[in-house]
Amino acid sequence: MAYITTLALWTLSAVAFSPINNQYARSDFANVVDRALPDSPSGGYAPAVVDCPKTLPSIRLANGLSSNESSWLNRRRNNTIEPLRTVLERANLSDFDVGSFLDSNKDNATVLPNIGIAISGGGYRALMNGAGFLSAADFRNRDNGGNGSISGLLQASTYLAGLSGGGWLVGSMFANNFSTVPDMQDGENGTALWRFNSSIFRGPEEKGIGLLNSVQYWTEIVDDVHAKEDGWNTTLTDYWGRALSYQLIGAAEGGPAYTFSSIADQEFFQNASAPFPILVSDERPPGEKIVAINTTIYEFNPFELGSWDPSTYGFAPLSYIASNFTNGTISKDGKCVRGFDQLGFVMGTSSSLFNQALLYNITAAGNALGLPPVITNAIEKILQNLDQEEADIAQYKPNPFLGWDPTNKSINANDDQLSLVDGGEDLENIPLQPLIQPFRDVDIIFAIDSSADTSTYWPNGTALRATYDRAGTNISNHTLFPPVPSANTFLNLNLSRHPTLFGCDPSNFTLSDNETVPPLIFYIPNAPYSTLSNVSTFDPAYPTNQSDAIIRNGLNAATQGNGTVDKEWSTCVACAIMSRSWWKAEIATPASCKSCFDRYCWNGTTDDASVGNYTPSFIVGEDFKMTNGTQDEGNAGVREEIGSTWALILGLSILFLI
Repeated sequence: MAYITTLALWTLSAVAFSPINNQYARSDFANVVDRALPDSPSGGYAPAVVDCPKTLPSIRLANGLSSNESSWLNRRRNNTIEPLRTVLERANLSDFDVGSFLDSNKDNATVLPNIGIAISGGGYRALMNGAGFLSAADFRNRDNGGNGSISGLLQASTYLAGLSGGGWLVGSMFANNFSTVPDMQDGENGTALWRFNSSIFRGPEEKGIGLLNSVQYWTEIVDDVHAKEDGWNTTLTDYWGRALSYQLIGAAEGGPAYTFSSIADQEFFQNASAPFPILVSDERPPGEKIVAINTTIYEFNPFELGSWDPSTYGFAPLSYIASNFTNGTISKDGKCVRGFDQLGFVMGTSSSLFNQALLYNITAAGNALGLPPVITNAIEKILQNLDQEEADIAQYKPNPFLGWDPTNKSINANDDQLSLVDGGEDLENIPLQPLIQPFRDVDIIFAIDSSADTSTYWPNGTALRATYDRAGTNISNHTLFPPVPSANTFLNLNLSRHPTLFGCDPSNFTLSDNETVPPLIFYIPNAPYSTLSNVSTFDPAYPTNQSDAIIRNGLNAATQGNGTVDKEWSTCVACAIMSRSWWKAEIATPASCKSCFDRYCWNGTTDDASVGNYTPSFIVGEDFKMTNGTQDEGNAGVREEIGSTWALILGLSILFLI
């Protein structure tokens, strides 16, 4: 057993010592504001059995917002008015009186713009590009007030959703008291939290010999997961989530006792000083390998875990999700469980891609890496064992929705576990579903897409099309979405290279009973504004100058190169924000917005001609180039992706089997 443990730890540590990794000593995070106290009753990673509250926790129908969210919204919508005023007044809409409109409607939230931001999946690529957008939108950061400024948009927004790598970004910000991106990115005097130059496989290095520290890092993770095993099932996602926590949560040992539901207890959230955070995951029913487009989509928010889909149509109180719910209730003599929603585990659930490894052609990939057949066969056997045990997903056992079937359409009411995977595996790689729900009444969604749809890792609108296609199925539950064109049209018309609005004209939607006009979608794709930000989803580490450059690239996308690409960008953003509100209030669209909508609204034009290798040119101008990175090394980047992924899977797999 000791030998197997050593082998696993060596495998994970070995990948960390690639040339891309720099050694560093972990410091206190002086610039990351203190978080709320850990609230897991065990004091560690493992959940704990506790006495139930006087009012027993229960599952609720998904026939509206929770009372907690509704109460929070009353405070948040009021807090968005002044930041919204700043964003709109900056636009200088000469034929629209911003002050008069906001002042006369400050008590009518249904008229004022309700803004959502959705950050796609895509590993660290998505985190970094998304961070650039949020940094530009955050009025706490330095802003030159130029023509491309969107400063204050984050404070004017009601919802902030993340998925997979985008979920890491959202989770990290909220785990650290909603710290700013620059504070987590830079800190002061070596206090930065986001140190992606040291691989997640290696962990944060203390003083001393690096390999020894990496072994200690994984030993701590193994101990945490084994503690959970005393009462609950564990999977690869437990190890993955603990490893993520060390990089994303500014607390000792990655904050093992921090929970996602504890966000609701933090002062900044109770005061509604930040948007409402949501992470997204897909259900993968037992025995299934491929996640279909009509799979059940679950959301995590500080109050609840659940789904709007008719296949579940319910929400469970997040802080009690591992309690023994049956038919939506806990028996009077039953025990409750708290601490199962550990923050890293929730972030890991939204990014649990391990089942995808089981779809690889193991032999072909092994040959490509030059691995001996004995190694390839060993890896294949390990993955087959994980497949049979269904340990490649995130297990929520007991299933909080056991016996819950209010629609007679449930697919998991008879299962004792709820199996969740990466929220982008159904191709909906942008977390739009929670934000297009009619009960949330969102007017506009800024959809930040860092998907790797093309062979060169750029987006081509696949995530939007998947959401549109799903809206045409029964599982959509009367939730609509604007039409979007094909992948070839995206590439041929440069929709993958610049922002585009979808759903500009509300009158184009034909509504049936119980249907409402969907939000306007402001699609902002990852594109090469100032650096090649199309890095691999599975790259495990980035030199600081490269991660800074990718974040800066995301900021350039958010500001259109500080207005150098479009000097009217701030105006056009304001026009888009107000579009649905003007329609609801039956106010004519100001003439100053016409040119914006002409430029940014997709008008239905298509071009389905075949596209060759997609290699877009720089939009602003290259300000950083990797001299020893993967981008200029041809197949080396592909080999690194496979090798890093395999090292992670092999190491974690062996740990899981211990």
